[in-house]
Amino acid sequence: MTRERLAPGVFDLPVDRIRRGFYTDVYFCRTKSVLERKDMHPRMVMQVFQKKEAWLGGMDEALACLKLASGHFAPDGSWVDGWNSLEVRALYDGDRVSPYETVMTIEGDYSLFAHLETVYLGSLARGTLVVKNVRAALDAANGKPVLMFGARHDHYAVQPLDGLAAHIAGIDQVSTDAQGSLWGGKGIGTIPHSLIASCGGDTVAATRAFADIYYPDVNIVSLVDFDNDCVATSLAVARELKQRLWGVRLDNSETLVDRSLWEEMGYFKPTGVQPELAFRVREALDREGFTHVKIIVSAGFDAAKIARFEAAGAPVDAYGVGSSLIRGENDYTADVVMLDGKPCAKVGRQYRPNDRLERVE
Repeated sequence: MTRERLAPGVFDLPVDRIRRGFYTDVYFCRTKSVLERKDMHPRMVMQVFQKKEAWLGGMDEALACLKLASGHFAPDGSWVDGWNSLEVRALYDGDRVSPYETVMTIEGDYSLFAHLETVYLGSLARGTLVVKNVRAALDAANGKPVLMFGARHDHYAVQPLDGLAAHIAGIDQVSTDAQGSLWGGKGIGTIPHSLIASCGGDTVAATRAFADIYYPDVNIVSLVDFDNDCVATSLAVARELKQRLWGVRLDNSETLVDRSLWEEMGYFKPTGVQPELAFRVREALDREGFTHVKIIVSAGFDAAKIARFEAAGAPVDAYGVGSSLIRGENDYTADVVMLDGKPCAKVGRQYRPNDRLERVE
């Protein structure tokens, strides 16, 4: 089966700035300048790897940087493309990778791509981090949807790559259009606390106003923790909206105990969103016949917390996960390992061929 890579153009890269080394550690730019001014053209093999069990992400963007920005500026200021002079082999986004496994090699005149190392390593580091984190969350969720709510926790410029990485890992519900822009997705979400506040703190009124505009084109999900009384608020919204209400979202602060749990404290952690709260909301909704209303939980979720909810059998239909999907580190390293066909690597690093790599056209 032929596997596909994304075309470089979809990333809308700042190509001229990448070519000029604007985003690159300056010592690589100076190295390129030395090689060009001294008319040195070493043919090197650059080997790229990371050190963990992981799932690969960011590769298509890394390749886009190489395809669009390898080369050099001619004396008249025009750009001379270098991609066709390079031989690049790589794994695919979504591939499982082992510690120290070579994920990409770049072979050719080093002066053509010396200025790109910072950029392609950064794409791989960020993409792989998000893919790995998303896979962990999805594995913990046992097939239930995980919604990506991480956009607000980092700079807006990383949203397209983060959303692509999440999609590669298996998430198709993101919160911004930017996160879906590289794979055709659109942002989804619930009503926010700010809309409830705009309606004087009345969650029912806010949800009704939202539904009046967006139903049935959008699934109506009400955020029901504004008064820290998820059971009462869920019932009030369900009674008002009936079949128009698709779901409720529990998002209580980790410093508060929801009112429905005040009489049950003592044998579990009561603060924030806990399995016991989901049980109470489910029981209340079902008791009044609102069995169609789904429950989404958010606030401080990561793979471990999802696993805890699943182990408890919590009646949750989907998990909203934010910063834990984009936090951590999964760094990459690039080393020269061959020079003009002969081994040439710093001590402790050597050429590690990988027959899984495929030639990139």
